Amino acid sequence: MYEEKPILVELPSAVNLSIAHTEVGLRGDTQSGATKPATTETGLTLQVPLFVNEGDTISVNTTTKEYIGRAD
Repeated sequence: MYEEKPILVELPSAVNLSIAHTEVGLRGDTQSGATKPATTETGLTLQVPLFVNEGDTISVNTTTKEYIGRAD
C-alpha cells in the first residue's frame, strides 16, 4: 500500500469457478482427452472434459486460463 492505494496485486495460482453453460457430452463418447467448450460464471470460455456439466465447480489456472480439475 502506498498512500492507501494498492501498488501490487498478486493473484492466486488457481480459482474455483462454476460452469454457467456447456453442451451435454454424448453418451458413449469416451475418446481419451476429448474436450468441449464451456463458459464460466465470469464469462471465461475454456475447454473442459466431456464429463463436466452446467453447475459443476471447476479449478482454473489463473495464468493459462486452463481447466485443472474438479473443485472439492
